[in-house]
Amino acid sequence: MPVYEYLCDACGPFTDMRPMAECDAPQVCPRCEMESPRVILTAPAFVCMPADRRKAHATNERSRHAPKTLDQYKADHGPRCGCCATGSKKAGRLVAKSRSGAVGFPTARPWMISH
Repeated sequence: MPVYEYLCDACGPFTDMRPMAECDAPQVCPRCEMESPRVILTAPAFVCMPADRRKAHATNERSRHAPKTLDQYKADHGPRCGCCATGSKKAGRLVAKSRSGAVGFPTARPWMISH
């Protein structure tokens, strides 16, 4: 049986186990015995989920709601990566031009043909 949350106006929140067929019905408060509506106060727990999947969900939630600081962003990228390099897009990449005007990249794989 699932555990549902209810909110009593006088006493505050409480939980109770009920059949799924009675999920939307109000529940009697255990302290003051007033009928209280069902509410959703906490997120569902991922107890049965594997640890790597829970970590992925946590990462997605953090990345959506808590953007990285500048220090965190810089720590994730190297000094010469394409998205952080200053200047032109080819910062740090060697370019060689031949007499005919063809462009070559001496650090690239030699079997690749340059455009």
